[in-house]
Amino acid sequence: MLLQTPIELTPKTIHTWVVNVNYVTPIIENLKHLIDMDEKQKASKFRFKKDQNIFIIARGALRFLSAFYLNMDAKEIEFKYGEYGKPEYNFDSDLKFNISHSGEIIVLSFVKNFEIGVDIEKIKDNFDVFEIASNFFSTLEIETLKKVPKEKQVEYFYRCWTRKESFIKAKSVGLSFPLDSFSVCIHSDKKTELLETKWDAAEKHQWKLFTFSRQPDYLGAISIKGNIKTVEYFNFNDY
Repeated sequence: MLLQTPIELTPKTIHTWVVNVNYVTPIIENLKHLIDMDEKQKASKFRFKKDQNIFIIARGALRFLSAFYLNMDAKEIEFKYGEYGKPEYNFDSDLKFNISHSGEIIVLSFVKNFEIGVDIEKIKDNFDVFEIASNFFSTLEIETLKKVPKEKQVEYFYRCWTRKESFIKAKSVGLSFPLDSFSVCIHSDKKTELLETKWDAAEKHQWKLFTFSRQPDYLGAISIKGNIKTVEYFNFNDY
């Protein structure tokens, strides 16, 4: 497998790759060839074949793209994991990445020098918006959500959820982090920002947030601690 189209990751730019599992499954053996024994063992522990395939595709795509950006052999790339399971390269590199999966979609984001988190969610409406929000959203976010027309509440919920999830992933903290200690704006897909960071009032100014929707019925968000100018999106299936 070779990425033959020239793609340059420039400073202050994020590259986000969208992988549709259904289209990639026919080449899963190619991707499986890239992952190491530990990753193959982890894949085998999933009960269902579909989940095994998703894990293999995600890790294979990560190695494939990492090899392209790092100019390395995919099989030689080693990873380590933070306290809450966030993967990163097990060697010094200015390349940072994060990965997320929901439903049939996997997303991988790459950037130079800045900590990054990405989240993708398949949109569903078979749940109580406020029951979940009361456990995971800040007072400011909940009050905003209450003012939204009922037919818009699911949309606003997912804006908030993906932005918060991408933020805690970028910070490399788990769900034990007090999720009501920071707030994100949820009124617009274009205006994406931190409204408050209670532990340090100034930190909210250090972050950039982006929302994206590259597939029907899916919503994603990216959080990055740094001055990013551009997010470029690529369809992995095209390459």
